[in-house]
Amino acid sequence: MSAPELLLRAAHLLAVLSVAVLVVRAGRLMARATRQPEVIGEIVAGLLIGPVLLHLVGPGTFRTLLPEPVLGDLRTISEVGLVLFMVGLAGHLDTGSARSRSKPTWWLVAGSFLPSFGAGLLLSGWILLTDDRAARGTAPLASFLLVVAVSMSITAVPVLARILDDRGLVDTDTGRTTLLAAVVIDCLAWLLLPVAVGLRSGDLGGFLKAAGVLTAGVLVAVAVRALLGTRPLVRGCERAPRTAAVLLALFAVALAFAMKEHGMTAIVGALLAGLAVPRRHSRAWRRPVAGVTAVGHGLVPVFFVVSGVTVLTDALASASSVLIALTVLLGIAGKGIGGYAGARLGRYGHFDSLRAGALMNTRGLTELIVLQLGYSAGVLTGTLYLALLVMALVTTALTGPALLAIDRAEHRRLPDRDAAPGLAPARGNVP
Repeated sequence: MSAPELLLRAAHLLAVLSVAVLVVRAGRLMARATRQPEVIGEIVAGLLIGPVLLHLVGPGTFRTLLPEPVLGDLRTISEVGLVLFMVGLAGHLDTGSARSRSKPTWWLVAGSFLPSFGAGLLLSGWILLTDDRAARGTAPLASFLLVVAVSMSITAVPVLARILDDRGLVDTDTGRTTLLAAVVIDCLAWLLLPVAVGLRSGDLGGFLKAAGVLTAGVLVAVAVRALLGTRPLVRGCERAPRTAAVLLALFAVALAFAMKEHGMTAIVGALLAGLAVPRRHSRAWRRPVAGVTAVGHGLVPVFFVVSGVTVLTDALASASSVLIALTVLLGIAGKGIGGYAGARLGRYGHFDSLRAGALMNTRGLTELIVLQLGYSAGVLTGTLYLALLVMALVTTALTGPALLAIDRAEHRRLPDRDAAPGLAPARGNVP
């Protein structure tokens, strides 16, 4: 490629990125206006810009505005952004899971994970019984069942934390328990997903190869974790946090794309890179990790746009309203009813249990990452991706209104109650 062509392509890419950023910011403002988490507006705006533009200008003009080379560059940028974002998400998983020891937390984990996992199996069974080939695809049955079940079970830790903070529930028993339960569930999900990806080959040899790649990635992460925990590197990190952030980002991208090259997905490699950061020296590594995550968060909108262009443009044409409605209902019921039952078994009162069920239904960006993993691995079809995406957006968007309705119902039932909602369980205390 000549220098003028390279400059023209770079200018075209920059223009597309600028439009993507503006669209996502507009979605963020709309989310604020409707009192929704900002990530909901970002996801919806980013995903819809591609299909809407395609409908307005037609396929020919659309491909002129977004040619395949530029789309390929956008896809690479989106993967890099997702990898860097996952470094910070892995920190949430590692630090939170070690503190998840209380009985109410484990009851809530069981209540939120098992019924929603079962709801995923029910959804898969319905797809198989109706012979919906657009939703089923060609993935091996075990891989298909596991990815769908995990996709229905996930809870978005970052979005949940933001909702808890906005509503003043962070320091309440209900808030702490739901956040810790969400962390444990996400840990289980990220343990199961590599297994599902490994099973997609449908034969023992392919699974063993994937297991070998995953094992190699884990060993690399363990070795790097030990290296980063040495005194010279900790001191160097404290003295030059920006340099440490750059090196950490390069390591995360290298590990993620190396695992992708050998049959896994970049997301799994990114998660391992994040877990390689030593938590014993979390104070020293806090600034580098925050810097890497901030860059990733800035690039994540590109991921939404690319997903909308590459997945939704085809999926919308084959969308099944029955499949979408069933997925949404099962998603709400699995987390809502299961979370309520788990909180009640953990000795929480009626209204606090309702709050726990509503909060555990928050899926947000983490769900989208899981769906992208399943889609890029060839397990999820575009049609099922769309149904699960709608379910994630609906359940997350319902969290705020559900909490408000619960507060109002509680105040009507207990008009003289002085304590703020979510402060204490019905019996006993939650550590």
